[in-house]
Amino acid sequence: MTEHASGSPSGQQPVSPAWQRIERARHPQRPYPMDFIERIFTDFSEIHGDRAFGDDAAVACGMARLGDEEVLVIGNRKGGSTKERVKRNFGMPNPEGYRKALRCMKIAEKFGRPVVSFIDLPGAYPGLGAEERGQAEAIARNIREMSRLRVPTISIISGEGGSGGALALAVSDRVLILENALYFVITPESCAAIMWRDAAHKQQAAEAMRISAPEVAALGCVDEIIGEPEGGAHTDHPAGAGMVGSAIKRHLDELKRMPVEAMVAARQEKFRKIAQCYTEDQV
Repeated sequence: MTEHASGSPSGQQPVSPAWQRIERARHPQRPYPMDFIERIFTDFSEIHGDRAFGDDAAVACGMARLGDEEVLVIGNRKGGSTKERVKRNFGMPNPEGYRKALRCMKIAEKFGRPVVSFIDLPGAYPGLGAEERGQAEAIARNIREMSRLRVPTISIISGEGGSGGALALAVSDRVLILENALYFVITPESCAAIMWRDAAHKQQAAEAMRISAPEVAALGCVDEIIGEPEGGAHTDHPAGAGMVGSAIKRHLDELKRMPVEAMVAARQEKFRKIAQCYTEDQV
């Protein structure tokens, strides 16, 4: 089969730069949140259950050490095999996952420990049971309570940061995104199905949505883009984790020097102003 210079098979649409980023963010060998957690932190001790319904297999929370610093870490789990992915809803949390995360964040606040969350999910789990158990309420409560936490908070979007499902773990003092990660309100496939009635327009949707790291950074939705090893984080897991770990330590050192009241006020003000639109006379 012959190929065009772009690398796409003859007769097929060339792959757009936006879609290339999406393919890297979804690469099957890309490190998941727990891969980063295992390489960056030590002494991880997992906390289970939301004390209300159950223990969501899609979300892991636990105390750990970052060097000499004790922190709470949160990361969604996608699973490796097909069976594991189904068990974990492909990394999409149920409401009990968000409630477990919030319970752990409150424990961290009580003991003065910073909160670090890793996010790689296309959205919250949309199943009937999740809606019956209050998915929207759980997300809304997390957003509100994270904005008020009186400890330093850092979120890292390492793959896909999808919709309110990601935001419920990302209302933080510092929101960092990996170079090839994405932050969006809806997947390009779903956007194309709504706008063009055809998911085949996914590349066009990806270009229009402005969901890549540089684009969301320009909108003020994230605070820093973390570089990746050449070719993407999937090419060198230890190097990728090293870059992320260095960024976390740097931002944590800055946040620890801030008075608590000023830190919380700055966090809330940041999220009030994210992605504001201005008319030409206001610029």
